[in-house]
Amino acid sequence: MHPSIDLLQALPAAVLVTQNGAIRFANAAGAQLLGFDSPEGLIGQVLAEFVHPLDQRRSNRRVQQVAGAEQARRPNKSSEFRVRTQQGQLRMVLVSSVAIDWEGAPAVLMTGLDMTHQSEIEAELRESEQSYRRLFENMQDVYYRTNAQGVVQHVGPAVRRVLGYEPHEIEGRTAESYYPQSSDRDAFKAAILAQGEVSDFPGQMVRRDGQVIDISISSHALYDHAGHFAGVEGIYRDVTQRKNLERELQRLATTDMLTGMANRRAFLECAESVYAHSLRNGEPITLLMLDLDHFKSINDRFGHLEGDRALAAFAQAVKSQLRASDVVGRLGGEEFGVLLPLTAIDEGLEVATRILASIRALQLSDDAGQPYGITASMGLGAFRQTDRSLRDALDRADQALYLAKHRGRNQIASLEPTGPQPETPGH
Repeated sequence: MHPSIDLLQALPAAVLVTQNGAIRFANAAGAQLLGFDSPEGLIGQVLAEFVHPLDQRRSNRRVQQVAGAEQARRPNKSSEFRVRTQQGQLRMVLVSSVAIDWEGAPAVLMTGLDMTHQSEIEAELRESEQSYRRLFENMQDVYYRTNAQGVVQHVGPAVRRVLGYEPHEIEGRTAESYYPQSSDRDAFKAAILAQGEVSDFPGQMVRRDGQVIDISISSHALYDHAGHFAGVEGIYRDVTQRKNLERELQRLATTDMLTGMANRRAFLECAESVYAHSLRNGEPITLLMLDLDHFKSINDRFGHLEGDRALAAFAQAVKSQLRASDVVGRLGGEEFGVLLPLTAIDEGLEVATRILASIRALQLSDDAGQPYGITASMGLGAFRQTDRSLRDALDRADQALYLAKHRGRNQIASLEPTGPQPETPGH
């Protein structure tokens, strides 16, 4: 054995040598300090696993500082750290460290003196550990730590409540295993790598029972002494109730409650988005403007409640002829709008004709059982390359609707130069 190694082994103080966070050498006092029968049992162990969680960040920072001062070989000032032995016992250790070369590669040499015998420190250790344990066991957020490959190394007990798993069932598996969509995890990883930390980052996870929940993540990246990405540490919480409330508020703000369609503002916003996409790609759009004929007479004859029922039935008849990609909304009163993406004018006429037939086929009756039917007038418009905005196409469809009403209602009209001939009642 090299004389210097003999000297380190003979020292009464604990001595450890680490490279990239792993223990490469330990003397007998170091093994005894961490609860090992012999130094050989420590070789290859990760030093951070013995440092108390409350002191881990400070310990990592000191190791990085001393590694950065490698050329000057300046040791860190001695500082006290809480460590756990292999058996889980807590000890307070006075640690000093310095950068060295070990077997031809950079390393960190640490010395430690056990200070736990001091009664005041023992009481402080017990109190701080109890406080930490109470906080850790009862916190509502899930604490977690992963390595650079995304494998969960540690997770807090709150995971039982949030995901329905025991901590040991999560540890050792990749975090991606609990994401319903890999794109969510990819977005989180990209943000962490770009910014170093995230706060209230949105995402979703799958519970043990298969339920998908909304989560909010606040985490920071971990780096080794060489500045390489080493993993992620942070917390996440279940925010499903908050997200459901936000979604419901959004639905209430954008939906017409009577018909279940988009309201005027939501329809126009969506139509603008579809219009912009179609403009970029040179895709056709057809617009329909619809108006329930003689709606005032329905209200006057049967009452406003029956008028609402007629509007709801009218809306359902319209929606029954549309695709999921089509946009439909109530623009006000008895006036409705339909936007048909990827639809040329002739195809739009076919859709309009089906809608008109669906409305005519409705068999309605009032509270007294008196039957009645409804009809609609419809204006047909299409996007033109010369249009300055969506408003131009909307105006043409609106003018065509006025023309259909002027011609006697219950029909389709269009101002498009190559469009179809207006439909007359009974066709």
